[in-house]
Amino acid sequence: MRAFVRPAQYLALALYILFLGFPLLWLISASVKSSGELNSLTVSLLPEQWHWQNYSEALDRQGLVRSAGNSLGVALASTALVILIALPASYVLARLKGKVRLAGIGWILISQVFPVVLIILPLFLILRTLGLTDSLVGLTLVHTTYMLPFALWMLQGYVAAIPVELEEAGAMDGATRLRVLRTIVFPLLAPGVVATAMFSFVSSWNEFFFALVLLQSPENYTLPITLNMFIGGEGKVSLGPLAAGAVLAAIPSIVFFTLLRRRLTGGLMAGAVKG
Repeated sequence: MRAFVRPAQYLALALYILFLGFPLLWLISASVKSSGELNSLTVSLLPEQWHWQNYSEALDRQGLVRSAGNSLGVALASTALVILIALPASYVLARLKGKVRLAGIGWILISQVFPVVLIILPLFLILRTLGLTDSLVGLTLVHTTYMLPFALWMLQGYVAAIPVELEEAGAMDGATRLRVLRTIVFPLLAPGVVATAMFSFVSSWNEFFFALVLLQSPENYTLPITLNMFIGGEGKVSLGPLAAGAVLAAIPSIVFFTLLRRRLTGGLMAGAVKG
């Protein structure tokens, strides 16, 4: 009986991976199909004829490369700002005791309750006063503000999981507070920082509503706004170029996740053995 357990586990894992990856496979298949095949009633994963022109149309017609650069700049900048603000704030929030910590946690939870529609008008008025409505800088600040509460919630959980005794042991050995943070706490927080950075990057990269409201100039459009332009005024959709653009839009997120994946576990216990 045990001889069948390991193959069954691998089979279940393979089926689960196939289930998760099927939408991406279908998207890739649609990106290389002609419009006639996409609109036909015949359903097939493999295209009858490979139609690579969808990618050239997606890149040439809608300014996809420029929009991808805008999205990349906004996502990287907002991710960096979120980490720089959330890292020290989460440490203080996790180590505080009493009503101050409860007030901080309550603010984080309450900020996640309100829908985006309720906060877009105040944000728009503030950015208009500052002259940042049709600006990638303004969009970066909005993304940072919107992602910061959840990033704080994630990181303070990682900080709370680090035993205080490790910091006390470092202090007893004569290390200053700054050295304790640098050699013990921050290395142990590396997986949490990487996970938070992944969340922040993907959230900013895929964000649509704020960009739709705040950006008016085509040269400032982010990638979701440009992909939305593949839908015509009468509801006619260019399915092939849209699928090709969506495939290209997914590549940076995959690359970003691949580059940071090893860091999720690489620094898990590194700080515990440093002097």
